[in-house]
Amino acid sequence: MVSLNVEVCGLKFRNPVLPAAGPMVRDGDALTLAAEGGAGGLVAKTVSVSPAEVPRPCIAKIKDNLLNAELWTDLPLERWLKVEYPKAKKTGLPLIASIGYRADEIREIAPKVEKAGANALELSTHYLGHDPTPVVEATEAAKEVVSIPIFIKLSPNVLDIAAFAKAAEKAGADGIVAINTLGPCLAIDVETGLPYLGSANGYGWLSGPAIKPLAVRCVADICRAVKIPVIGVGGISSGRDAAEFIMAGASAVQICTATIVRGHKVYEIIADEIVKFMKSKGYETIDDFKGIALKHLPERPIRTTAKAPEVIESKCTACGLCEKYCPYDAVHVIGKLARVDPIKCYGCGLCVTVCPARALRI
Repeated sequence: MVSLNVEVCGLKFRNPVLPAAGPMVRDGDALTLAAEGGAGGLVAKTVSVSPAEVPRPCIAKIKDNLLNAELWTDLPLERWLKVEYPKAKKTGLPLIASIGYRADEIREIAPKVEKAGANALELSTHYLGHDPTPVVEATEAAKEVVSIPIFIKLSPNVLDIAAFAKAAEKAGADGIVAINTLGPCLAIDVETGLPYLGSANGYGWLSGPAIKPLAVRCVADICRAVKIPVIGVGGISSGRDAAEFIMAGASAVQICTATIVRGHKVYEIIADEIVKFMKSKGYETIDDFKGIALKHLPERPIRTTAKAPEVIESKCTACGLCEKYCPYDAVHVIGKLARVDPIKCYGCGLCVTVCPARALRI
């Protein structure tokens, strides 16, 4: 029987699909909706010592992705402590409170948030650069003043995210959350010449499917570098996306953009898709496939010579996508079956990834 229950740093989640800190968990009512929508646990929007002054407009849809100039919550900290966190606690789900940003601010906020009922803290540092010192200082500050688990959310905008994770682990972090949004980025409305966002320079931060491969790489790098658990974030919109992060070593995942695009029921939908995936593979628990991809990630290429993919004739539907996408003119549908010319084939593997029937394999 398939079980989605996971335990991360002593927090028991009914499934590994959590919200990410953002507009869809902006207050207690929104967190309650996330719980009703099937989230395995809760992560609240980031709080700081004072409310944010958020530029408007602050969110734009860029194809299947979002660009945002959102900041931390624009609600006072006291309201979170007295109203919003207690509402979230009534759901009965573990609550992770996101707080930021500098060490002195975290040292001030963390005890108050713990007292209000948070089961763990997620430290949002938004640090861009090459020196992990601010991450270390934030971690140490939180560990000095609270007894609940501390997760460090890392930005991909660093040269070596694994080094940042190791520094956080050494400083006492109980877990890592990766990744934050990517940027700064810029999108311009060509009809008006104006940026879509009302922030300084029109800059924003990218989230959604476009950043998923980067996020998966970061999670894999971190999981190979540290022993503490990792929660994966970035572009997840399906159960298979979540499974990809778990195979890269993540213990759980967080979702933001998909929730904005598809609504708060997306947590349950993705959790159900994970169940279907697990049943199809014979997995009974998340641990059965957590990290299994890491052994297939060698530091050097295994093979540099071309090898033509095999066509599984019983699966081929002659849809023609392999022929359409092949850059080398090596695949053609002949007699309602894909055929690969081994002389022309470069062995790039693109046809394998575009085949909806999985009728090609290397």
